Amino acid sequence: MQSLSKRNSPMPAGIKKSYWTMLKKDLEKNRSAYILFLPVLAFYLVFCYKPMYGLIIAFKDFTPYKGILGSPWADSFGFEHFMDFFGSVYFGRLIRNTLVLSITNLLVTFPAPIVLALLLNEVRCRKYKGLLQTLTYLPHFISMVVICSMVRMFVDHNGFITQLLAGMGLIDGNLSMLSDKNYFVSIYVVSGLWQTIGWSAIIYISALAGVDQELYEAARIDGANRWKQTLHVTLPAIMMTIIMMFIMRVGTVMSVGYEKIILLYNPGIYETADVISSYVYRKGLQEADWSYAAAVGFFNSVINLFLVVTANKITKKVTDMGLW
Repeated sequence: MQSLSKRNSPMPAGIKKSYWTMLKKDLEKNRSAYILFLPVLAFYLVFCYKPMYGLIIAFKDFTPYKGILGSPWADSFGFEHFMDFFGSVYFGRLIRNTLVLSITNLLVTFPAPIVLALLLNEVRCRKYKGLLQTLTYLPHFISMVVICSMVRMFVDHNGFITQLLAGMGLIDGNLSMLSDKNYFVSIYVVSGLWQTIGWSAIIYISALAGVDQELYEAARIDGANRWKQTLHVTLPAIMMTIIMMFIMRVGTVMSVGYEKIILLYNPGIYETADVISSYVYRKGLQEADWSYAAAVGFFNSVINLFLVVTANKITKKVTDMGLW
């Protein structure tokens, strides 16, 4: 007991190792791991942190020939472009469309890979399981331009999806579905589900591979069928992974990818298809209003940061698990 108390007693200040000393030793011990990490660090420094310097133009009247520092500050203490966006006639529509598209996409495409992973986990034939995984992965590797071209052909007035739905009496088969604003959200979400479900399921399949098989054996001894094993063994075992992925997805609610939208939409369906990211693209690249576009993008990023922090706090309060 005496030796145990001595072992647990705090070290004197004179022999405490400083942070830098421990870091130096860790660098020497895990040198290869840090070398492998250097390209990742360089990527984020160059492509994620260095561009943040350009956010200054959101508070300035930026002109290229004067540069970022030489351009004058905007009126209203630099918040002129933010106020213009908040007072714009498009503000309400952009926020509504972004939230509707993102939340619908989240509700559909977030649980679907989990369900797919659970179903694949029940498949016992390895060849059949591998075939299913390959078929669901393939759309992820198809170019976005090709995907959107395929979607346009499928929902055109003579496309097979349009004709199929028209044969069921659900839509008018004489018009392209992309010409009707009411169909855009469904087209975007369903095509996104087809494209990403297999790839997104990989992380859950990996998590399921690490579940202790003895837990299933104990559940079977207690009389649990496959459904109860899924509820009481499988889902709790991968719950941390699900929560982490959910928090990260919530953090992108306001960042709907503009590439796919720009490739699919047209002025006739702006009312439901135009979102913040596509609006930033038009204002910044097509109309060359760089400061205004930067202000809108900066506002979007701040909202995403708020959503990540809020989602993390809520999940920690409910489940005692979070990203930090």
